[in-house]
Parts: sequence; structure tokens; C-alpha cells
Amino acid sequence: MHCSVKECQCGLCDLSEPHSSHLINGNTADIISTVEFNHTGELLATGDKGGRVVIFQREPESKNAPHSQGEYDVYSTFQSHEPEFDYLKSLEIEEKINKIKWLPQQNAAHSLLSTNDKTIKLWKITERDKRPEGYNLKDEEGKLKDLSTVTSLQVPVLKPMDLMVEVSPRRVFANGHTYHINSISVNSDCETYMSADDLRINLWHLAITDRSFNIVDIKPANMEDLTEVITASEFHPHHCNLFVYSSSKGSLRLCDMRAAALCDKHSKLFEEPEDPSNRSFFSEIISSVSDVKFSHSGRYMLTRDYLTVKVWDLNMEARPIETYQVHDYLRSKLCSLYENDCIFDKFECAWNGSDSVIMTGAYNNFFRMFDRNTKRDVTLEASRESSKPRAVLKPRRVCVGGKRRRDDISVDSLDFTKKILHTAWHPAENIIAIAATNNLYIFQDKVNSDMH
Repeated sequence: MHCSVKECQCGLCDLSEPHSSHLINGNTADIISTVEFNHTGELLATGDKGGRVVIFQREPESKNAPHSQGEYDVYSTFQSHEPEFDYLKSLEIEEKINKIKWLPQQNAAHSLLSTNDKTIKLWKITERDKRPEGYNLKDEEGKLKDLSTVTSLQVPVLKPMDLMVEVSPRRVFANGHTYHINSISVNSDCETYMSADDLRINLWHLAITDRSFNIVDIKPANMEDLTEVITASEFHPHHCNLFVYSSSKGSLRLCDMRAAALCDKHSKLFEEPEDPSNRSFFSEIISSVSDVKFSHSGRYMLTRDYLTVKVWDLNMEARPIETYQVHDYLRSKLCSLYENDCIFDKFECAWNGSDSVIMTGAYNNFFRMFDRNTKRDVTLEASRESSKPRAVLKPRRVCVGGKRRRDDISVDSLDFTKKILHTAWHPAENIIAIAATNNLYIFQDKVNSDMH
């Protein structure tokens, strides 16, 4: 693992000194498939296509090196899922980690949920820095002593040892989904969570593994009548009865579990009417919502489709209150993006801690930030080529014909194999995590200033 550092001069979010950029090298198994901060931001978990989970821990500030605060170092690595084979359906089940969600911390241990296409697992992460010594019935190697040799009793003592991080599987939630799981979300009651696949959403209790409750089922009686699938879902951050799920038709459905056990009838439907002048063969594909996130306040929802990010007010269903173009210059390239399957890429989106700035990924290892207050936006690049210690991360600009500035990049020279699908924002500070294929970049602002 190699570390490098960048600074950003965008001025948008004060992300002026991203501290560390962890570069995870390797083959396809190393491609990062999910990134998630815990509730304090002290831990950051990534999952990859090889079924591994890597947890990074934030280093405390040192008096000798004050700039080291914000550095994230590897805390623990473990194999979460293995490849499996479904003999009934003659189907291979990938080990790829689709999602990771941290549970709110209840004690000294940390807990997280990780899922592949079919199986969700609950993991417990604990620290141990002491070991017991002076057993009466065991020797130093742990073997049982001959009882006839035990002539006196002693009180065992705890001796200091090198810190050891232990990760243990607590529960396995299997056989709940016929189709591929695309999202999991922990409820604010800290007792339940939900998992969603293409056609169903299930509600689980964290202590019960052998059954779940189906709360949404959009599977038609005849699969030929299927017109849309579920693409993402999330619980409301404060109201344990509310959750939202998005669809491939670009709509959002807010459901209230108090209304009925099966929430097939939504409480609110958020859908933007289509502009007939923009109608094309690709309209339905690019309108599919790939990610939905409640704001920290719970008042708004953030959605990402292929070309835009939108902010919705829970009190206004007719249209989004804000729409931001992520890479509108690709509208003329949709045909070639369809041919190389890039049009089906699922980009995620993220809020900053104060819900004032939103972030999402793009191609060419670019990622975009939009300030909701000033309406300023910036394009930044996470690349190994320019990763020098304390280097400046400059804003980038994509040029569509006409005059080009010196540092502009032409839309025709964008690399569509380099894509930033997964991003995460620290819950309280200006620290962001960017997954660029098999590289993880962690950026922090220079002065560690408060969110604006």
C-alpha cells in the first residue's frame, strides 16, 4: 500500500489539503465496490470485488506532527464473503461486497453489516491489548497440567500485549432474497435493518437470522408485465417508520410502516414529469435512479441518475427543488456509452455533514461537488499521476468544442474505464473518501475548518 497527498484549491468546500491517498494496487478482486464512514468518522470501511473488507482508522493528532491528524491507516482486514454456488439454480454467487453499513456503537466494540448478492453478515470488531497469565490448570503453552502437580493456587493477572484487532462473525442472514441485493440500511431504532433486491424489500431484526418480513413486493404475477425494478432504498435518519426506495423509472416512493404491514401502497410518490422535447431512446435508461440518500436533517433526499443529481424536499412531490448537471457534455455521447455498457454504470452520491454541499462521481477519475448555498460547482480529479506529497489538487474542466484553455480536457479524450462510482463524506468534517477503481483516495481540508 502506498500513500500520497493532495491539496485542492477549489475553494468550494475548503478541501484544501486532502491528507492521505491510500492506493490499493492489484487485480480485479481489488476493485473497491463500496465505501462507508462509521457514525463518528473515526473508522472508514471499504469492500471489494474479492469479498474483503478493509477498515481504516483515523490517527489522533500528534504534537510533533500536527499535520498528521486525519491520516487514515489500515486498522483491520478480513475476508467477509467467499464465492458460492447455488446448486438448485446452477448459479455462481459472487463474493463481491455490494454494501457496508455501520451500526451505531453501543459499547467498546464496533459492528458492521456487509452483504454480497445473497447473504448479509453482521461482524463485530474488538480490540485486545492485555492477555491473562498465571493459570492454575494450564501451562504457558495452554496445555492442561497434571492435576497432581498443582499444589497451590494463584490469582491470574492481565499483562499488557501488542494491540490486536479481532473481527468475528456474529450473525449470518441468508436465504432472504431471490434476486441480487442492491442496498441495506440500518434503522434509527438500532434494532432492525432492511435489505432490498430488484423486486422486494425485507425487514430484519438484528438478533434474528432465520426470518425476515417482506415489506415491499413489486413482483408482478407475470414477469412479462415487469416494467420497473427497485434500485436503492434507505431508512429515514430520525423516523423509524419511514423509508424510501427508488426505481429504474426515476421515481421515489416514501413508505410508512405504520400504514400497513406490506408497504406496496406508498405514502408519497416523487416523480419529475418528463420534458417531451428531451425524449429519446435512452430517456428511460438515463432516468433510472442509481442512489438515494436522506439528508442528515431528514428534510431532503438526494438522488443520482446517469446525468444529474437532484435534491427533493419531502414536502414537495411534484419536482425536485434542485437539479445539478454532473456531466451534461455526455448527452451527445449516449449512443457510444450504450454500446460499451457505460450507460448502465451506477454512480453514488453523498451529503456533507451540514447538508450544504453534495458530491458525486464521474468518468476520467473526476468527481463533482455542488454548493447548494452559493450554487458554485467544481470538478476535481483523483489520479495517481499527479499524486505527489502535499500536491495541489486543481479544479478540472471538460471542453466541448470551441476554444480550449491550457489545462482543459476534451470530452473525446475522457477515459470511460476510469470511473468514480463510490464516494463517502465524513459525518462531521470536510474529509472525503473517493474510490477510483482499485485506488482509495482520502482528502482532508487544510485547516480542518468547520463546515459551512
